[in-house]
Amino acid sequence: MDTQRYARITGTGSCLPTRRVTNAELAAELAQRGLETSDDWIVERTGIRARHFAAADQSSSDLGVSAARHALEAAGRLPEDVDLIIVATSTPDMVFPSTATIVQHKLGIAGCPAFDVQAVCSGFVYALTVADAMIRTGAANCALVIGAEVFSRILDFNDRTTCVLFGDGAGAVVLESSSETGLLACKLHADGKHREILQVPGTVSGGQVLGDPLLKMDGQAVFKLAVGVLDEVAREALEAAGRTPADIDWLVPHQANIRIMQGTARKLKLPTERVVVTVHEHGNTSAASIPLALDHGVRSGQVKKGQTVLLEGVGGGFTWGAVLLEL
Repeated sequence: MDTQRYARITGTGSCLPTRRVTNAELAAELAQRGLETSDDWIVERTGIRARHFAAADQSSSDLGVSAARHALEAAGRLPEDVDLIIVATSTPDMVFPSTATIVQHKLGIAGCPAFDVQAVCSGFVYALTVADAMIRTGAANCALVIGAEVFSRILDFNDRTTCVLFGDGAGAVVLESSSETGLLACKLHADGKHREILQVPGTVSGGQVLGDPLLKMDGQAVFKLAVGVLDEVAREALEAAGRTPADIDWLVPHQANIRIMQGTARKLKLPTERVVVTVHEHGNTSAASIPLALDHGVRSGQVKKGQTVLLEGVGGGFTWGAVLLEL
């Protein structure tokens, strides 16, 4: 009788650009543009105190490769063991080829499938779900799932309501086939009617940028929608796995806004002590935020092997999703 195949996370890794930008530093830069903000204003509304910005010559693939190497080391694997690479990003190195193929080449491997997933801040949850399905069906055995972003490249620094929110970084996990349970349930959703509340409404045509290539967001609309759908999808994943909120050891949410994260935890009746929080140091790193937070939780000793972890994200599209797993 065939043994049931599961997908387990066997290693985590992350990478943050060297340049750390505090709220005070960003406020000083914005003041030169005639925009007023402050550390108190940003912290009160978002919980963010600092973020990291990539150097001019750093790309999403550079950050992703570094995070991937750390994850492979943690898993005790070599690049040549990898037979699937999925990169979640909204800030790819170029229009094509995919950032995943660039990561593949930089890791010194070739031949395995490599492709990008674009679901903005839900991207890592989407990518993990795809990798889980491919491992369960036997299409892969050892996958690198990476979230990598350089959001500083698409920020409007004349809009203080958005430019203070985002940062750059990458997080990665090694996902391997196992006879032990790992990922317990994955649930994904999207609704394009909400696309205008968070978007970069630009494109390239004939060598020119059409539309606006900078991020636009209706913060109040995003907040209202996010808290509701995150609670719903969390409960959907728990129900699919036959679990309850009381079974969650750690909630690792998309790190967008501390108030959204606290609101989600409150709805699930989880104490804030069981929420992994990195938004104060990283800002919103879009598809990188969940794997960055997970790696922080693991390496800090908070999140331990055998514990039940809920990952969940919501982002432009509008997309949202959750993954319940045993580490």
